Amino acid sequence: MKIIGRKEERKTMLAMQRDKKAHLLAIIGRRRVGKTFLIREVYKNEKIFEMTGLKDANLHDQLMNFTIQMNLYFPAEKPYTKPESWLMAFSELSVAISKSTLKKPVVFLDELPWIASKRSGFMEALAHWWNNWASQQNIIVVVCGSAASWMLQHVVNAKGGLHNRITKLITLMPFTLNETEAFLKEKNIVMSHYQIIQLYLALGGIPHYLDQVEKGKSAAQNINNLCFKKDGFLTTEFNNLYPALFDNAGSHIKIVKALASKASGLNRQSILKLTKLSDGGYFTNILNELEASGFISTFEPLEKSKKDTLFRLTDEYSLFYLSFMVGQNKLNKSDWLRVSETQPYKIWCGYAFENLCIKHIESIKEALGILGVETKVNSFLHRKDANYPKGFQIDMLIDRKDNIINICEMKFYADEFAINKDYAQKLRTKREGLKAVTKSKKMVHITVISAYGVLENTHKMDLVENDFTISIFFDS
Repeated sequence: MKIIGRKEERKTMLAMQRDKKAHLLAIIGRRRVGKTFLIREVYKNEKIFEMTGLKDANLHDQLMNFTIQMNLYFPAEKPYTKPESWLMAFSELSVAISKSTLKKPVVFLDELPWIASKRSGFMEALAHWWNNWASQQNIIVVVCGSAASWMLQHVVNAKGGLHNRITKLITLMPFTLNETEAFLKEKNIVMSHYQIIQLYLALGGIPHYLDQVEKGKSAAQNINNLCFKKDGFLTTEFNNLYPALFDNAGSHIKIVKALASKASGLNRQSILKLTKLSDGGYFTNILNELEASGFISTFEPLEKSKKDTLFRLTDEYSLFYLSFMVGQNKLNKSDWLRVSETQPYKIWCGYAFENLCIKHIESIKEALGILGVETKVNSFLHRKDANYPKGFQIDMLIDRKDNIINICEMKFYADEFAINKDYAQKLRTKREGLKAVTKSKKMVHITVISAYGVLENTHKMDLVENDFTISIFFDS
């Protein structure tokens, strides 16, 4: 299969091939997001050596793994034998690479956190090898790992021999909707935009999850097979996902579960209360790791203090799993096709669709024609007071430097969305209340993003400045 999307990442990686400098490239990203596939495809003609760490293996087995790969990539009359240490291993690798005729060879060390077990001496040897030999060659060394926290601490922000040695860090994120459609088409699977979004709300843009989607089946059928059937591919994925990414993942999971309980998001103090975790730097690091890995998103409330920042769970699979696949909400294999047609599921889809829009904010800005305008994306919550007598909440607004604020209303319906009298009043309250509370002189526009557009009526004519359908997520 060809590479789908990843344009900026490929551009960066190919640029490294064209110069005459040594590069130490770190690529991180969550489990199953396609890191290994991307590296192998981009550098398939230049890769001189590759080794993937063995999970939970001891030093002896890791060095044996290295030896097996040396014999695979550098076959000789006299086979390589297991080196005594990583220092000796890298010395052997240097000699083998020096004999290569490749213009710019690529060394790929995958799942680095698994290789660098405690007291193995691997990181010290890697730093010594890079500083004393590899950095002086015309070479690319790619280090990769799913354990984001480990990679950031021990490689990207290393304090030892690798301090400030990383040429470039690439954080590989899940596919966008546009990339998801292209990926499915590459598999000869054609779905409507509505069905792709239904699928995306459960699986997210994780290539390995999407690779399990079967041709000729609806989104609901595929979700049923992957998530609810016995031995379904994703039935136990949640239990493996976070421990594979983070050290001491229990705290990360507690935060994710807390955020799953409140669709509109929680502030820091609310998360601490629900999780019973201690406040401080450790807690902040966990939030940062979850955000850097794409599991949660943060919203700075408009004109309020940082303590009111809202955190939302925006990882689709985690939200779906905690909503339907575990605990009191757990469904069995015969329930999903029925539940997917019920009103509670449709309400859940509405909240999940808001998260999807948040993650695809650049597509919304492109549709508004403001990619070149400085903007801030915020949320807003007002409890009735003397300034404005009605309470209201805005899940997403775009505060623009060109003196406009877009209130974004996100609706995922299977038909055109009709604004009735009650909903029209809510929109007026948000528009008028926002201006009254913030005392902003900016124009306030109401922007609706929905599956099939807003039904034409007097309420739409009076209130809606921008009416976008989900097609905007597939055009860019």
